[in-house]
Amino acid sequence: MKKISLVLLLAVASLTTFAQTTWVADPAHSQIKFDVTHTGISTVSGAFTDFEATIVAGKDDFSDAVFSFTAKTSSVNTGIEARDKHLRSADFFDVAQFPDLSFKSNSLVKISDGKYKLIGNLTLHGVTKPIELELWYRGVFSNPTNQKKVVGFRAVGDLKRSDFGFGSKFPEQMLSEIIHIVADGEFSVQ
Repeated sequence: MKKISLVLLLAVASLTTFAQTTWVADPAHSQIKFDVTHTGISTVSGAFTDFEATIVAGKDDFSDAVFSFTAKTSSVNTGIEARDKHLRSADFFDVAQFPDLSFKSNSLVKISDGKYKLIGNLTLHGVTKPIELELWYRGVFSNPTNQKKVVGFRAVGDLKRSDFGFGSKFPEQMLSEIIHIVADGEFSVQ
């Protein structure tokens, strides 16, 4: 009897392990943006136009979710082509050597209803370091046209340029040490 119970327990445990769902970001309703202060007096904003983001979760409340994204550094867009070209150069993203930046979470801590602390590793400019983001769960919506469920999240946080050797030729008086990140995502099961 103990043997049968153990086999059943293992079978149930293996089913829950495989019962994970992968949610994929809809690029038309998602974005990865950044803000940086220039010369201490203005904010320059930009975004990445070529990226992929996923959430893998086994629980309906996403409390076990793993968030990840990868962006093509060559897709950086600030609205000014000359600046974008400079950002793609070896002075900043060095897209020839580092074509991608990526993030993968390794911890999700609930702060309050709908609000979490998301901790993971960011790889930028060939350097991988942990960062912490605030995450807001924006809810689930059932699309009336195709009956697909859609879930929304917003993540915000800051990183230090010097931690990643990013733009190291430029002093803080010219370009702020802190880069503010905002990622909005609308995800559905594919």
